[in-house]
Amino acid sequence: MTPTNDTGGRDPHLAFARRMDRSDGLAHFRRRFVGTQPTGGEPPIAAYFDGNSLGRPTIASVERIQNFFTEAWGTRLIRGWDDEWMQLPVTIGDSLARATLGAAEGQTFVGDSTTVMLYKFARAAVDSRLDRSSTEMSRTEIVLDTDNFPTDRFVLEGIAAERGMTLRWIDSDPTAGVTPRQVAAAVGPQTALVLLSHVAYRSGFLADVPEITRIAHDAGALVLWDLCHSVGSVPIELDRWGVDLAVGCTYKYLNGGPGSPAFGYVRGDIQDLLTQPVHGWMGTTDAFAMDAEYVPARGIRRFMSGTPAIVGMLAMQDTIAMIEDCGIDAVRAKSVALTEFALALADEWLVPLGATIASPRDAARRGGHLTINHPAMREVTTLLWKQDVLPDYREPNGLRIGLSPLSTSFEEAYRGLVAVRDTLHEVLLRQSGLAR
Repeated sequence: MTPTNDTGGRDPHLAFARRMDRSDGLAHFRRRFVGTQPTGGEPPIAAYFDGNSLGRPTIASVERIQNFFTEAWGTRLIRGWDDEWMQLPVTIGDSLARATLGAAEGQTFVGDSTTVMLYKFARAAVDSRLDRSSTEMSRTEIVLDTDNFPTDRFVLEGIAAERGMTLRWIDSDPTAGVTPRQVAAAVGPQTALVLLSHVAYRSGFLADVPEITRIAHDAGALVLWDLCHSVGSVPIELDRWGVDLAVGCTYKYLNGGPGSPAFGYVRGDIQDLLTQPVHGWMGTTDAFAMDAEYVPARGIRRFMSGTPAIVGMLAMQDTIAMIEDCGIDAVRAKSVALTEFALALADEWLVPLGATIASPRDAARRGGHLTINHPAMREVTTLLWKQDVLPDYREPNGLRIGLSPLSTSFEEAYRGLVAVRDTLHEVLLRQSGLAR
């Protein structure tokens, strides 16, 4: 697709994008992703704005997966469990913790879906607040916000019903997020658990994790952070921030592939104090003893349940290695530069057409994506997909632009925003009856 105002580089915004790409210290990583380089013409996708929902596959992962089928699985067969697979959830977890989470070894593993991981960790947290003398909850409230991702809310609603607990809701602004002041007003002596997202899935608001964690701890509560929209994009310091529990998916900025398993973090000093509710053979002291009684393992393995999804863990390793190579601070710097550029274009091109910016303007309070609201954005998104420009749509009226720093160029961001502008303009002309 050729944007209507691409005049061979004379457009100042296009010239700026090309200058940024030439000086980008991470530009060489883009060539490591499938579909980013022309093959006899234009790249197959004109602009990919959905890396915060499903990241591109890496070229190295294609080879890794092929080799797995023909070698690790194809020739080693069942021996693969002894060779590597039994330890892979923790091995990858430690690599992920080192590269992206600011966490020491032995606190992170990969396994289960995000939903299952959230359930296990949240149930373990609230059950740790049982009054052991009466089996009743000594703390009866869970704090969460009204605009968190549906899974987070649904899981906690189910747990509250199971355990006879009360949900205390923080009324969060869909164009912003949850603030420390709101958390301080919500927690108290009855709070067992606080569950929030580090980066809000709709607005991209970046929560103040260390301050909110401190506030919850002062109230005697545990905190579970959802890192799905921040891991691999925003620097995280779980150990330094004193975080209790964290969960995140691996198919966004970590490029693990559709449905790749989530990761879980449990701070080392509380691991043996928590009992997760999904008892499975992989979380026991000796999985192959086949004991009659469930005896949880010590350390992070006690939070595992069933057989690890080994194939689903393969692809994320290559992106984790890239992040460890360049450093998460460099990834964040480019993320900020990309979203600042996209924000400037949106202000110049889309706001005059009636759009509003539904994300924080302060980069220090913004994650790796922007949401732009307009009543026509559902139709605009549908038309953009037909042009191989791929954002996603979030109710109400939100076109979400996810810019993955390792795989997205500034020129790609420019061309995508040109398409958004032109398509919105066409839709508005048609709605007004002025379209040709």
